[in-house]
Amino acid sequence: MKIAIASDHAGFELKARLIPFLTGLGHAVEDLGTRDTTPVDYPDYAEAVGRAVLEGRAERGIMICGSGVGAVVAANKLPGIRACVCHDTYSAHQGVEHDQMNVLVLGARIIGVELAFELVRAYLGATFSAEARHIRRIAKIHALEEKYCGAKPPTKGAGQ
Repeated sequence: MKIAIASDHAGFELKARLIPFLTGLGHAVEDLGTRDTTPVDYPDYAEAVGRAVLEGRAERGIMICGSGVGAVVAANKLPGIRACVCHDTYSAHQGVEHDQMNVLVLGARIIGVELAFELVRAYLGATFSAEARHIRRIAKIHALEEKYCGAKPPTKGAGQ
């Protein structure tokens, strides 16, 4: 699977540990920055991951900041992105299975490396269930994006 990954300065060290983990699992990884621990603004990196998914350059994205909260707020501003901050494995796989989550957000100051590995494994191992109730709910999310953002549902990418 093609994975886009990025972090702000607070998530840089965890991102540096996740990249070899991902490639070791056989995934192709596009590192969208940041390149060190110099302070940067998480919305810039959340947008980069979201755009990679929306443009079809990546099948899924991973974004890391200090708590995960700021990055998930920023990523979800992109119509077609369904980003979730997850600090437990149930949410990491259920978000994909039920909500078609396409960006996993992690809080580097909240979780350790081993838990991050478990979360990423659960997220990437999950597939959208395509049950009627979940398809109906995703359609309602797209309707909200169109109503409030003027955005049409994505035609490619976006983890679909």
